Amino acid sequence: MTKQELEKLAQENLEMAYVPYSHFPVSAVLVTDDNQVFTGINIENSSYGLSNCAERTAIFKAVSEGHLHFKHLFIAGHTDEPISPCGACRQVMAEFFAPEMPITLLSDSGETKETNLSELLPYSFTEKQM
Repeated sequence: MTKQELEKLAQENLEMAYVPYSHFPVSAVLVTDDNQVFTGINIENSSYGLSNCAERTAIFKAVSEGHLHFKHLFIAGHTDEPISPCGACRQVMAEFFAPEMPITLLSDSGETKETNLSELLPYSFTEKQM
């Protein structure tokens, strides 16, 4: 899939989010090194701590199917500016992503931001600290 197709998939997948409490859908599209695509949406629970973000849903789906190497993540939200992942998602990304792996943040306005994990989480906790 092209970058534009992956961005479109991330935007379209917002409709799948289960967000009865916040009404704030988020979608993620994760591409593996062998070009397999895993989608994720945020899934809320009335016990908020049991909710799961779109980024972690996509990562956990891929990892649960044996994929550990990734080359691009797209994140979309119904926001005016490109959406930003939460701290918990950034830390999970640090477990699985190379620091310079591209991450594309999308907005409803069409504005995008290209970034990577080292910019999003410059002092991440990794196995090096253990």
